[in-house]
Amino acid sequence: MIIYVTTAPGLEDVSAEEVESFGFKVKEVRRGKGRVFLEGDELTVVKLNYLARTVERVLILLRFERFESLDDVYRIVRDIDFSFIKPDQSFAIRPSRVGEHDFTSLDVGRIAGQAVIDSYMESRGVRLKVNLDEPDVIIRVDVINDEIYVGLDTTGDYALHRRGYRIYDHPAPLNPVIASALVMLSQWKCDEILIDPMCGSGTILIESAMMYRNIPPQKLREDFQFTRIWGYELLERVKREVFENDVDLNLVGIERFRKHLIGARMNSDRAGVLDTIDYVQGDATRLCLKKGDVIVTNPPYGLRIARKGIIERLYEGFLESASFASRLVVITAEHKILREKAERLGYRIEEERWVRYGGLNTKVFVLI
Repeated sequence: MIIYVTTAPGLEDVSAEEVESFGFKVKEVRRGKGRVFLEGDELTVVKLNYLARTVERVLILLRFERFESLDDVYRIVRDIDFSFIKPDQSFAIRPSRVGEHDFTSLDVGRIAGQAVIDSYMESRGVRLKVNLDEPDVIIRVDVINDEIYVGLDTTGDYALHRRGYRIYDHPAPLNPVIASALVMLSQWKCDEILIDPMCGSGTILIESAMMYRNIPPQKLREDFQFTRIWGYELLERVKREVFENDVDLNLVGIERFRKHLIGARMNSDRAGVLDTIDYVQGDATRLCLKKGDVIVTNPPYGLRIARKGIIERLYEGFLESASFASRLVVITAEHKILREKAERLGYRIEEERWVRYGGLNTKVFVLI
């Protein structure tokens, strides 16, 4: 079967590399579309859902085409063989739309839903039940500009960034999928010191610790959509094959506000990695670094801070203070400010990439 995983647009190559690290062969990377395609079987699907750190969803491709109108959407969906759905099972369409169209995502969902019902009625003589709240089967219909992706969602309504360890909610938490990708881009090694000087609720450090301790990102999750289709046997098999370790790590989280530090410790404890992260209250503009330290951070921007002048002073002070670091990976929507400060202070921008984070166009910088 053809499988595709979704991730934040801009991080497709990172997800592709992770997918191949499991021994799977990537067939295509859809850059800017947040999709990576590969061939596999049911076990592939289960492993990616349970083990992949830079992936939001895992889907089985039912159809991919270019289209022009809602009539095309209906035709494309109706032509799919939905015999994998049992007559007594319910289904739901989860539509999304990106680009300029003369219809809404709700229109896509309505048309696609009718197409599924009509297709199944014609082939099986049964009218499938629709259940929008707790369906047995989720069909995702994603319209991106002039392309339509129809996929069987094996993950479920809760995407894989929901790790289950976030007890404390920071006002602007970083998506763990993006946090893991940032750590991978940093090329941090477990014998190096990794510092997040604006650590918030600890996501980057928690993901780093889980990565090197081989703790599955979905260890705290039991409910996947694929269990409604194939049961739990494959999931239990994958779990038995995982061996965690207690590797000694040098992880340091610095945070200005005490309440966030307390929350970061709570989240780290829930994730099972509190013992390997040192959290200290401090100022990101007054760092005491050793040569060779690695920094990965998500500094304040947008809604997290009020005035641009504050951001400029923070970014300049942070970069001046971080000059001894061997590598810095920073994600921000205030990319013009960060670039100007980094260049003025003599950093070399090794990489600069757009990453779509929620509704924001952010940039990830790798500085040396």
